[in-house]
Amino acid sequence: MLITGGGSGIGAAAARAFAAEGAAAVIIAGRRMAEGQQVIEAVERAGAQGRFVQTDVTDPEQQEALIETALREFGRLDIAFNNAGYQEKRALLADQDDETYCRVFDTNVRAVFHGMRLQIRAMLASGGGAIINNASVSGMRNPNPGLSLYSASKAAVVSLTRSAALEYAGQGIRVNAVAPGRVITDMMLRSGIADMSVVAAGLPLKRMGTAEEVAEAVVWLASDASAYVVGHVLCTDGGFMAG
Repeated sequence: MLITGGGSGIGAAAARAFAAEGAAAVIIAGRRMAEGQQVIEAVERAGAQGRFVQTDVTDPEQQEALIETALREFGRLDIAFNNAGYQEKRALLADQDDETYCRVFDTNVRAVFHGMRLQIRAMLASGGGAIINNASVSGMRNPNPGLSLYSASKAAVVSLTRSAALEYAGQGIRVNAVAPGRVITDMMLRSGIADMSVVAAGLPLKRMGTAEEVAEAVVWLASDASAYVVGHVLCTDGGFMAG
């Protein structure tokens, strides 16, 4: 299986969770070698084969090399979790610039498109598989000003997920997404929120989520237990979307 943005946060938690559930091999892609190797060590301690491939997902050639490595070393690709993402610094829309727009959409949308295209081709060649994309509740409902680009990019991920699900379900590829809510990750900690306890108090569960809880949802969407789930966006949000 393949995880982008696997060196930290939800991606790293997913790598550990898949290994714990008996995955034969886990390939993670990311920019930072040192943290990626730490995750691979945890994967291998859990009994899975592990491989870190230093990758900038915004570079289509590096994504192609990533898939080629997966197929060369492990023969096939059954599961992919497109997790890598980027969130801009909070600012009103009129104060955002083209450079920020490009970085957000190149990472959150264009890279997912390139990744899915390559993953689908690999899975069609081997008879099917499962793709999970990391969206966000911000792509479905965003009550907080200052993240218009991130929210729009995640709405695009939701649409890509549903469109691809319709196109490839009949060929044995299930495409779904998770939509994390207020989850404690490096991205959340960098978001400029002054008091996390105030955010937590506004959720039905009265607490923030963890990367491990989102990872469990990803594992379920990749498993045979969700065999009848296609084109779904699973909100791991502590009840945020219900409010």
